[in-house]
Amino acid sequence: MGTLGRAIYTVGFWIRETGQALDRLGCRFQGNYYFQEQLSRHRTLMNVFDKAPLVDKDTFVAPSASIIGDVQVGRGSSIWYGCVLRGDVNSISVGSGTNIQDNSLVHVAKSNLSGKVLPTIIGDNVTVGHSAVLHGCTVEDEAFVGMGATLLDGVVVERHGMVAAGALVRQNARIPSGEVWGGNPAKFLRKLTDEERAFISQSATNYSNLAQVHAAENAKPFDEIEFEKVLRKKFANKDEEYDSMLGVVRETPPELILPDNIKDPKASEK
Repeated sequence: MGTLGRAIYTVGFWIRETGQALDRLGCRFQGNYYFQEQLSRHRTLMNVFDKAPLVDKDTFVAPSASIIGDVQVGRGSSIWYGCVLRGDVNSISVGSGTNIQDNSLVHVAKSNLSGKVLPTIIGDNVTVGHSAVLHGCTVEDEAFVGMGATLLDGVVVERHGMVAAGALVRQNARIPSGEVWGGNPAKFLRKLTDEERAFISQSATNYSNLAQVHAAENAKPFDEIEFEKVLRKKFANKDEEYDSMLGVVRETPPELILPDNIKDPKASEK
């Protein structure tokens, strides 16, 4: 980095520091209401040296997820809460329509003992269950990795392959198309049924739809969240499709009247 580059970096650093200081001052002025706001300084996207994440604009990345370094994520995919995708010593590629669920970890290996380069490649319409670990492996299109499963270096899960929940798949194992593997260490259990094939496809679609709901919720400003909180209490049974998407069953509370001091933020913009 030359003299000009260092100067620009320093100016940018102090601008950001000033912004954070102003934010802290504003929070003190807000008093008790400050704690009602869901603010996070967490960085969902982070460079490593000259390696920057490339995430499609239609991808949902949860506020508490971390996508670091040389990572590409395709259209309509979703990276859920608490996930870490760290592409530092190698690259990570995630296809379109794939969901990587909460608290999962995706990392890479620079190479194995024989010198083979081991990026992590995840195809299209793949489901990776909660708290799974994928390390230097390949998961082909429309495959399924169950909750808490671990895939070690060099593993290949072929199209329509399924790794059962909690399985430990050893290095360089290959799971053929249409097979279910499970256990520690993982081994062949049985063939995939037609219903399970359909479930894999439907799971990717369901999570794609659910991601749109979460993306919309995360984009709402504080005033709109507060307004909808009161409105939802008043009309608890009026939005059954939304509640069904979230799996919520609500009982109708006593009728509430909207307070005069709460106004629809959308109406005020007109």
